[in-house]
Amino acid sequence: MNCHPCSAEEYDGLEFESRFESGNLAKAVMITQTYYELHLRSDLYTSRSKQWFYFRVRRTRKNVIYRFSIVNLVKSDSLYNDGMRPLMYSTISAKQINEGWRRCGTNIAYYRNDDDTPSEEEDENSSYTLTFNIEFKHDNDTVYFAHSYPYTYSDLQDYLMTIQKDPVKSKFCKLRLLCRSLAGNNVYYLTVTAPVADEEAMRKKKAIVVSARVHPSETPASWMMKGLMDFITGDTLAAKRLRHRFIFKLIPMLNPDGVIVGNTRNSLTGKDLNRQYRTVIRETYPSIWYTKAMVKRLIDEYKVVLYCDMHAHSRKHNIFVYGCENKRSPEKKLTEQVFPLMLHKNVADKFSFESCKFKVQRSKEGTGRIVVWMLGITNSYTIEASFGGSSLGSRKGTHFHTADYEHMGKAFCETLLDYGDDTPNKVKRMTRHMKQIKRIRKREKREKKALKLKKMAEQGCIIAEKLEVKRTGKSVS
Repeated sequence: MNCHPCSAEEYDGLEFESRFESGNLAKAVMITQTYYELHLRSDLYTSRSKQWFYFRVRRTRKNVIYRFSIVNLVKSDSLYNDGMRPLMYSTISAKQINEGWRRCGTNIAYYRNDDDTPSEEEDENSSYTLTFNIEFKHDNDTVYFAHSYPYTYSDLQDYLMTIQKDPVKSKFCKLRLLCRSLAGNNVYYLTVTAPVADEEAMRKKKAIVVSARVHPSETPASWMMKGLMDFITGDTLAAKRLRHRFIFKLIPMLNPDGVIVGNTRNSLTGKDLNRQYRTVIRETYPSIWYTKAMVKRLIDEYKVVLYCDMHAHSRKHNIFVYGCENKRSPEKKLTEQVFPLMLHKNVADKFSFESCKFKVQRSKEGTGRIVVWMLGITNSYTIEASFGGSSLGSRKGTHFHTADYEHMGKAFCETLLDYGDDTPNKVKRMTRHMKQIKRIRKREKREKKALKLKKMAEQGCIIAEKLEVKRTGKSVS
């Protein structure tokens, strides 16, 4: 991508490119030899949804400080304002020292562009800039930059083919086609369970449904899914027990079209697929329609104990879940919070129970989590992994790596094993967990009430001060 109005022979600046899988740079403009303005392509058939970035740079010079500004982002806030750094991958460093993706950039800032709207109020048409300095280690290197660790459709296909060709794993893993996307790409699902002698024994098993990548840019979801698949297809005793007890239905990439073209949020319809679970239009949203049909069929044939859709979050640290509170069923009250609490105890340095929310909001009624919950599955979750990192324990202030996301997938499985424990001690443990949840929620209510009273008091002081100024004409010191 020649980003300067001169011939290719005369141009001696950096060379930008993103015409590869999941890339989405639309334009690069050289302001000076070391300063470049970058414009992202919006999601196809939309004018918005620009947050994911993935592009390549060539013709680098070492020991030179460059500045990149991505000038047309759309989110009003970002973890880049709270310590998060972009990612880069040097092909020379990869060959010489086996270095993979690493965090990069100094003098990082994320801010609203001044020329969008004259008022201070946020406008839906506002755009934002991410800007950072970068210094390359090598001359004439080929370097990739990304918002998060890439995981492409090709990566998934390679992974699934490896499982299918494995003579051991293929005995308890069955790869099937769920449907084809609008662009004709295969949407796969994986069934993982230990084979049994007869149909009656199979029907006694409980079912687990896990999906990921409905939003193309949320690559941490794929790394969590990979960790889950690695564990559940592994040779450990825990994995064998899980396969013996459960039937896993895994849909690792719901939106392959969006992933391939480098979209941030939408499919090729220009719509957010995670708002279409109430749809009856099979032809427009095939992966969503067939996923919902699969869940309904599983409910008819087995007891579905948990559904989870994997996502990533751009404004919060840690990993947490959104669930659905069971207000109308007294016997089920707070039960949806037990699994997340157990997950927190297993990975307390990454997973935050206090960040978990269980409100059923009208604006989210088309999401997989709420629609599946309305089908009767109490434990219906969206798990959100931060693009940034952790603010908990020994990991406080650190970025997440792919290994952390994969470990979360493993911990998810280990927690399932604990949660599905059928021993007599389970009732005692459940009672203990419920009591702890009640204590946590009571404390949160007290803290919210105290904060509300504090704000009211502050507002009262401000009003009193204004009245005094109006009465006396003098400011109150």
